[in-house]
Amino acid sequence: MPRPVLRSWRALAGAMGQVLPKSLLGRSLMIVVTPMLVLLSVLTFVFMDRHWALVTARLSSAVVRDIAAVVDLVEHQPPGTDVAAILRVAANRLDLSVEVLPASAFAPAPRTGGLLGSTLSSEMRSRLGRPFSLAIDEATTTIEIRVPIDRGTLRVTFPRNLAYAANWHFFLVWMGVVGVVLIVLSIIFIRNQVKPIQRLANAAEAFGKGRPIGAFSPQGAREVRRAALAFLEMRRRIERQIDQRTTMLAGVSHDLRTVLTRFRLELALLGEGEDVEPMRRDVDEMEAMLEAYLAFARGDLDEAAVPTDVAAVIADVAARQPEGRRVEASFSGDPVVTVRPGAFRRLVGNLVGNAVRYGHGKVAVAAEHRGGWLKVVVDDDGPGIPAEEREAVFRPFYRLDRARNQDAPGTGLGLTIARDVARAHGGDVTLAASPLGGLRCVARLPG
Repeated sequence: MPRPVLRSWRALAGAMGQVLPKSLLGRSLMIVVTPMLVLLSVLTFVFMDRHWALVTARLSSAVVRDIAAVVDLVEHQPPGTDVAAILRVAANRLDLSVEVLPASAFAPAPRTGGLLGSTLSSEMRSRLGRPFSLAIDEATTTIEIRVPIDRGTLRVTFPRNLAYAANWHFFLVWMGVVGVVLIVLSIIFIRNQVKPIQRLANAAEAFGKGRPIGAFSPQGAREVRRAALAFLEMRRRIERQIDQRTTMLAGVSHDLRTVLTRFRLELALLGEGEDVEPMRRDVDEMEAMLEAYLAFARGDLDEAAVPTDVAAVIADVAARQPEGRRVEASFSGDPVVTVRPGAFRRLVGNLVGNAVRYGHGKVAVAAEHRGGWLKVVVDDDGPGIPAEEREAVFRPFYRLDRARNQDAPGTGLGLTIARDVARAHGGDVTLAASPLGGLRCVARLPG
């Protein structure tokens, strides 16, 4: 395919993609309704342009033949003969009101337009071969034709429906009513088919955000039921795996804390000394690292999402930073958001803690809840992170070169845990350059 044609086709496809409905219900209705509307349009065109015109032409031809027959009968009567019998037959048998007027009564009337006027005029010219006048009275729905004859002027009047398909609109009304009924039935049936898919999507989204899915059960077509059953089985496997991991972590935490407690007791029995203090700091660091590892492995997946005052959480995290570290916190929008409270506190605490640890003294936290999303922006005035390293720092235990010495604080899990928490809620954490000169951390969570 030539490139200009390909570009035009892509542009047309893109424009149609912007106009066409995005939901499954809308697209399903379009698939059903569009062929129906096309069919009704074609039928209407065929009826109006073919059937209606053909019926009108045949009715007009029949009326003109009757008029021509009356004209011939009157013309062929001997002079002085009474033609009243012919006029009565025309009125009784042909439904034509005929009378003979003086010759001065004939005056060519302006031709009437429209399908009926043009059809009658064409038939009169082809069958009579003499002058005539045609007038259609829209008020009384009657048609008058005057033809000059030897006896004077023959005036013929008849109802409009003799030469015209007068009930054509009934067909359109029935077609419209049937079309509306079919469209309504299609909407009802398609909505019943789409509703189980929407419930499945809502349940999967709620489960992905850690929220209860409620009384969800497979419904709908066979394929939708299979997908729902697969989702429920996946949910059971994940919950079973979480329970197993939580149990294992609880055991590991208990065993390791028992050892650390024994270390602390032994150090306490040793008393104070130059050799004891470094060992006590090592135990404290080991306990902090253990808590960080367990927090990363646990992930707070077993915590339920509940409506939480996130503005209060952010303000509390900002207020709990070490003295001398100024953290400015601001919030706009509705402060109540459905999140996992502990996980959200850990997310904000990790981002603010990193900013305080690596910043030079100024940290700003700006959060807003708008358009169904909660956005938390943490800025600092520290050295920042190079653009090529901003994605790598989210890897577990990854630390920048200047922080890899053993004496530097941290475990390299702060940003990893923050992103895991955000993604568990259906959001994400990204990094960028801060207007303060350091690093900007942006966390977005659906709310």
